[in-house]
Amino acid sequence: MRDLDRRRLLQSTVALGGGLAASALLPAWAQAAPAVVAGEPPVVSGTDIALTIGHAAWTIDGRSGHAVTVNGSLPGPIIRLKEGQTVRLSVTNRLAETTSIHWHGILLPFQMDGVPGVTFPGIPPGETFVYEFPVRQSGTYWYHSHSGLQEQEGLYGPIVIEPAAPEPAPADRDYVVMLSDYSFIHAHKIFEKLKQQSGVFNYQRQTVAGLLAGKDQSLKDRIEWARMRMDPTDISDVTGAAYTFLINGHGPTDNWTGLFKPGERVKLRFINAGTQSVFDVRIPGLKMTVVAADGQNVRPVEVDEFQIGNAETFDVIVQPMEDKAFTLVAESVDRSGMARATLAPGLGMTAPVPPLRARPLATMRDMGMGMDMGAMHGMGAHGGDVAMPAMDMSMRNPANAPGVKLGPGVQMIAPMPVDRTGEPGQGLANAGHKVLVYRDLVALNANPDTRTPSRALDIHLTGNMERFMWGFDGEKFSETTKPYAFEKGERVRVTLVNDTMMAHPIHLHGHFFELVTGPAGHRPRKHTVMVLPGGKVSWDFTAEPGDWAFHCHMLYHMHAGMFQVFSVRPMDGAAA
Repeated sequence: MRDLDRRRLLQSTVALGGGLAASALLPAWAQAAPAVVAGEPPVVSGTDIALTIGHAAWTIDGRSGHAVTVNGSLPGPIIRLKEGQTVRLSVTNRLAETTSIHWHGILLPFQMDGVPGVTFPGIPPGETFVYEFPVRQSGTYWYHSHSGLQEQEGLYGPIVIEPAAPEPAPADRDYVVMLSDYSFIHAHKIFEKLKQQSGVFNYQRQTVAGLLAGKDQSLKDRIEWARMRMDPTDISDVTGAAYTFLINGHGPTDNWTGLFKPGERVKLRFINAGTQSVFDVRIPGLKMTVVAADGQNVRPVEVDEFQIGNAETFDVIVQPMEDKAFTLVAESVDRSGMARATLAPGLGMTAPVPPLRARPLATMRDMGMGMDMGAMHGMGAHGGDVAMPAMDMSMRNPANAPGVKLGPGVQMIAPMPVDRTGEPGQGLANAGHKVLVYRDLVALNANPDTRTPSRALDIHLTGNMERFMWGFDGEKFSETTKPYAFEKGERVRVTLVNDTMMAHPIHLHGHFFELVTGPAGHRPRKHTVMVLPGGKVSWDFTAEPGDWAFHCHMLYHMHAGMFQVFSVRPMDGAAA
């Protein structure tokens, strides 16, 4: 770690030019004279669309790096479709390795889902694969590679589907805001480092100075956490130490700008294409009205901020009334950096960029204790502190997790996991303004299937953070002997239990599920859900025929084993 810090110091010294350019000490997004980038990625549309995957150089904040692109751009072009049409997407592979595209959140025949080894063999170098399917929905979605770590290298892009019926939340302007993370370190090297050293990218560990200043945990709490071999600052596996955070493929100093006229309703379609990054999104001075989640319309809810997990989408409406610029902030959950953009009446206009907020610390609630560390003190009969009970944080109690395969890949079992869908996400509990929570979401349209589930299934999200091992029910995908099995049309309640100290955005291909929150018949429908550390989330779904990928959308977690298959039979005569 000292070598990494020394390298950062040397880089700063070079940038300073011997100490003369003091502004170089500021974060990248706070430096003067930013560039201005307007507009969105290119657009393709129609019933026959050609996409080509290849290598390209890509410039981020003035620095050139390598990218895997679609039609030469990062993100790839916006694919604009219409509900009710049938689309043919011809994808040509110009790489020297197999590639693929998965149509994230799109309802389609499983053979068109784009997962090598599950639904098709992949697209070999030099070949073209034609995806063809009817468009059965509308809203904001996206596409990305499901091969290796190509998604980290830039192989992703937005999908916007126009509804057949009138738009329930019309706007005067409409922008895609695709959030992502980019590294000049190759994706395979990042994965290698994660396997070699726990917290290798965490430059925000607690210090003596933080202890003396009262900014971090107390000495007593630090000793307790050290006994448990846990680091409360370990919020993100890959941080701003390795990442530049992007909006529509542009870094903070590029300053992507969306234009508006005062009084206009502006729809912002947020898509988190981050490989390993959860973002907290706000626009200081503007309220945001959430009108859709994961492409599905919801009853409007006004918020000041929302947390967006990997692979989630949120549509919001803003209505700036003043003739001035506003800063769009997408702060990484661990506060190690931010993506920044501007909404303004004219190019070149900017607004103040807020500093990064204090980074969050994990709590006992994140450890599945059902309470935070502070709650475990002051509980004596006379108001005195009660010493925290000694705990073996391997917590490998089979009674807490029946069906979990215990072993080196299971660092702990959450002893008291709780439903956290009413909480705003790590670091936002004391934001001081309204933050979206899942329980705020109510489906605008009636749920299509309101049957009571005929059975329930618990799935534990397990891992070993020190060894960077991840899986479901204690098994990584390469070790599993059989998929999760369902019958066609079966209605099942799935409860995800997070036995780890990291949030996991869990995605089910080919389906929408209804979160077990909100009014019956109008429960929010999603394809991806964030399961907070030590938390649990229940949802109901109706099984569609086929083999469907089910995985954590943290790419490196999936790559390390947090992947499974939902196998639904019979498959209407399709080959098994």
